[in-house]
Amino acid sequence: MQTQPEAAVTTIQTEPVAGAHNAVAADFNILGRIAIQDDNQSFSGSFRWQHLATGDEILLFTPLGQAVAEISKDHEGVRLITSKMEAFYADNVESLTQEILGWRLPLNGLQFWIQGQHSPANASQKDLNGKNQVIAIRQDGWRIHYQDFAQSQSAAAPLPRVLDLTYQKLKIRLVVDDWKVE
Repeated sequence: MQTQPEAAVTTIQTEPVAGAHNAVAADFNILGRIAIQDDNQSFSGSFRWQHLATGDEILLFTPLGQAVAEISKDHEGVRLITSKMEAFYADNVESLTQEILGWRLPLNGLQFWIQGQHSPANASQKDLNGKNQVIAIRQDGWRIHYQDFAQSQSAAAPLPRVLDLTYQKLKIRLVVDDWKVE
């Protein structure tokens, strides 16, 4: 069911929640497709993302299913393993993916944005439609537009199915094909 994005009816300004800098989104496991575009490159493929309170594991694949990268985040930091089995380590995902893959993956915010929520750690602006559903979030320099939603098996509210993320000249489109909220 493809729906046209609705015009914003309400915009809500949120403020950071004290002590939320270590906030973690609800656990989920998703399969989907990803397209990345900026001035220097374009990439498309698929991804698998398992998010738990203890960490994240993201696998990126080419359209033919070959592994491109494995990104793992836990309390010790971030590890990225390339298809050539080279391992790289850093404190945050954005700088590591920028350095190794050439584009930044905003994992700290994305764990919330992928579920149609803002990160409580930082201020944001949220646009809501007439059904009180989030259609856009602006946070941490990113603009997230929700193009389509899918009904989830366990969550009461529909979950985002198609998201467009923009940061300066970087554009990332995520299409979630399979949602499992823990």
